[in-house]
Amino acid sequence: MTFLTSVLINRLVTTSLLTGAVALSPVLSKIASAQTLNGAGATFPAPLYEKYAREVRKKYPDLKVNYQAIGSGGGVSQTIAGTVDFGASDAAMTDSEIAKVKNGVILVPTAGGAVSVVYNLPGVNNLRLSRTTLPDIFSGKITNWSDAKIKADNPGVNLPNQPIKFVVRADGSGTTFIFTNHLSAINGYFKGRIGTNRAPKWTLPNALKGKGNPGVAALVKSNPGSIGYVEYDYATKNNLKSAELQNKKGQFVAPSLASANSALSTVKFPDNFITFEGNPEQGYPIVGLTWMMVYKQYSNPTKADAIKKWINWVLKDGQQYNDDLNYTKIPSDVVNRVLKTVNSTVK
Repeated sequence: MTFLTSVLINRLVTTSLLTGAVALSPVLSKIASAQTLNGAGATFPAPLYEKYAREVRKKYPDLKVNYQAIGSGGGVSQTIAGTVDFGASDAAMTDSEIAKVKNGVILVPTAGGAVSVVYNLPGVNNLRLSRTTLPDIFSGKITNWSDAKIKADNPGVNLPNQPIKFVVRADGSGTTFIFTNHLSAINGYFKGRIGTNRAPKWTLPNALKGKGNPGVAALVKSNPGSIGYVEYDYATKNNLKSAELQNKKGQFVAPSLASANSALSTVKFPDNFITFEGNPEQGYPIVGLTWMMVYKQYSNPTKADAIKKWINWVLKDGQQYNDDLNYTKIPSDVVNRVLKTVNSTVK
């Protein structure tokens, strides 16, 4: 091989390699720009967050969001531990929990909704529970379906003489927080004996415990004589009967998107976007909000940009899906305040 031939061959190889690199550069660029966000927490908004995760990819194909519904307690603990890109909870983090997040945290309200009191009582299709009866049931003071207080709420209804089977959550739960927050707000005995808590110490005889909203729904559905509580969408999707509950005005109201919107219409959001409504002035009485928890500081700018892209999509584009899944929307003025905070703070 002559020297000239060798030079020509080397130039051809070099040119081929450079051409290959140029051809591959869009692929490499796409791989570099693709982002996966991992979130975990509340089961209450899981159907909505799973919908968000599917729909966001239509606008941002390179953004993949994984969400694990492990309960609000798990969402808070994983946010504190830093093992997720975002957490989720229906019970807003406390000041002491927020202080434990080393990278700082912003609570982003994403939706609201009703908690249904679901029951399995063959032959009883319209159950009403007053503001005195419901707390007495879940504090263990009423243990039989034929109790005089339940009968007084339901004149003319043939209630069976059989023990009530109680179904509660087995895990730390924002749904439980919303439920116990309401009962504590309207009943002093319940507040002193059980109180507002994600994982209360129930005083109910032989209570069945289900993992997440799906677990409670399944137990109520399979146990005649049972009563429990789940997020409204789980009640409708599992064809469970929901009790009509007495609100602050004395009206008996069934859970619905409209009655939840009515209850949440007067909620005020402070600067940290954390608010609780245990005893609304109108509408369905057991309602709450749910939050995503995002860090103020991420490990790299690319991850921070992906989080901001995700939150902006959820609060702008994603809200259109809330109604379809029986969740209330976040008011537009609150959305603008939240996005201003997220876009200027997350790094």
